[in-house]
Amino acid sequence: MNTFAIGVDLGATKIKTGAVDTKGNVFDRVAADTKASKGPTTVINQILYTISVLCSRCNQSECMGIGIGAPGVVSLDGNVVSHPPNFSDWTEVDLKDAISKVHSLPISVDNDANVAALAEAKYGAGVNQKDFLFVIWGTGVGGGIILDRKIFHGPSGGAGEIGHISIDYNGPLCNCGNRGCIESYIGQRYLSQRTREILEAMKINGRTSNIEQLVNGNLDKIEPSIISQAAEQGDQSAIGILQEAGELLGYALASVFNVLDLNVAVIGGGISAAPQFVFQAIESSTRSRVLKPHQNHIQVLRANLGNNAGIIGAASLVM
Repeated sequence: MNTFAIGVDLGATKIKTGAVDTKGNVFDRVAADTKASKGPTTVINQILYTISVLCSRCNQSECMGIGIGAPGVVSLDGNVVSHPPNFSDWTEVDLKDAISKVHSLPISVDNDANVAALAEAKYGAGVNQKDFLFVIWGTGVGGGIILDRKIFHGPSGGAGEIGHISIDYNGPLCNCGNRGCIESYIGQRYLSQRTREILEAMKINGRTSNIEQLVNGNLDKIEPSIISQAAEQGDQSAIGILQEAGELLGYALASVFNVLDLNVAVIGGGISAAPQFVFQAIESSTRSRVLKPHQNHIQVLRANLGNNAGIIGAASLVM
């Protein structure tokens, strides 16, 4: 009887591959460098390497199949991965076909945010939710939509890109080329830059922050986890920065909720480890912007599968 599936979490830096049982437990795992700068063939070989290592350690006759969560746009048929960020020379690659040439197991490919959303729906914070928006808040801001316990892809497979909802049409320039996207306010690079500007202004006025101490004065090392750590120490500048970021995300969530008639968001990614006040800020901000009939039903939940969400969700594609 089939008792597990292989899940591949394809990132621009690391490939994390795991064996996942039918209860969502990762009982074996392998990691390898992605080598994304060396082109699609090298990346595919790295994926195949991690799968082969796992297969050598497990009973392949009990494997349901191989699921892959990939960045970029994935075609509706689950074959082609297009333009994943930070992958050199990768335009449109039939990833499913490439893996199928080596492995005869059933193979399924979907967007990385979608598979993380599926993991939270089946085994995590969304297990009791029929419909919800999943948000990955980390390096960037991505998302997946779960409707009736299934991934909603949209007509072309690109649904869920909450990071590119504009909250200010004259706002800062985003990597996508538009202005005022929520990602251009709270994505890691932008949030770190905003924090740096605040600290430099504080220094002019003779004030200091725990953030500066945590990075030993090297402001280039500022990242969301450092800001969170300072906030947990009671640093008011860090609390203010994260409070504002949470409120801004809430504005974007409200737009999605009003359009899709949703009430629940699950927040994952690096920020899922942030202090609880950030989640309260997101929820309060969302509630203030949604239509009145929804206001008392809004819930913002912390994702609870952590770094395993990508592996578990990918494996769930073939379970």
